[in-house]
Amino acid sequence: MIDPNLTAPDFHGLVATSPTMRKVFEQIRRASRSNVTVLIRGESGTGKELVARALHADGPRGVHPFRAVNCATFTSDLLASEIFGHVKGAFTGAVRDKDGLMAQANHGTLFLDEVAEIPLSLQGRLLRVLQERRFTPVGGTRELKADVRIISATNSGLRELVAARKFREDLMYRLRVVVLRLPPLRDRGDDLRLLTWTLIHRFNSTSHRTITQISPAAWRAMSSYPWPGNIRELQNNLEAAFVIGDGPTLTLDDLAPELRGEGPEPYRAPQAANVPTLLDLERQRLVKAFEDTGGRRDAMAALLEISRSTLYRKLKQHGLA
Repeated sequence: MIDPNLTAPDFHGLVATSPTMRKVFEQIRRASRSNVTVLIRGESGTGKELVARALHADGPRGVHPFRAVNCATFTSDLLASEIFGHVKGAFTGAVRDKDGLMAQANHGTLFLDEVAEIPLSLQGRLLRVLQERRFTPVGGTRELKADVRIISATNSGLRELVAARKFREDLMYRLRVVVLRLPPLRDRGDDLRLLTWTLIHRFNSTSHRTITQISPAAWRAMSSYPWPGNIRELQNNLEAAFVIGDGPTLTLDDLAPELRGEGPEPYRAPQAANVPTLLDLERQRLVKAFEDTGGRRDAMAALLEISRSTLYRKLKQHGLA
């Protein structure tokens, strides 16, 4: 039986006791005191938006609005309107003026998730905001002030994109004044146990099922799995387990096939001399998603919880396109 009473105080919604995450908490406290831009680096599912919200809430802007946008989910024109707003008649369907997130976040914080996906055509406009604290809505002629702190996040290397001429070097330097790196779940020690019980307690309060213990076999499987999808994958697996199983014990049969070692490419704990790299694990996820969806790109992107543009880039990077 795994201790169901394992708890820890959270830091603005972030739960951890590992030294690596305690270091991140201290970095958040220090960075929240100023208005410098912060770039949050981390794999998908590590909680980058939670960190952005903690940076906002822990500082003087915490009493003002926090707005967030995933830059990979919009076309270039729609993203421009979403961030900067538009004036009536700026394009077909613009029947009235609309404030963008830049205006909505006045005196507060704007979080740009997947910032590497911002089209080159918009990067100059964002750079102007960072340099001059001013912006112009789409179709407008009057400049507006931007009293907004910019926090961004990416799981891509901006320097590599700069080298490929897909990202402006001057914008990269403006965005990464402070860089916070989030460790993957597999490198967070006992945080897996803590997060597991935090999520179980949460689901206990909303589910028809109440889990009070985890079987040793289930815990061995969970603790040896690399969690390439990190906390998001852990949450999704536990949520599914509440539906699949029954009774107060989380058993091995409640877990997803890949955790039980029954998937097309079961995970086996690597030998110390042959530890797979992050790129190896990412390629395995892409191959598995291809097999599970029959290669349908929309379904693959949805399964991996990334944008289609990010999917195409990763497939090309791994020679799978």
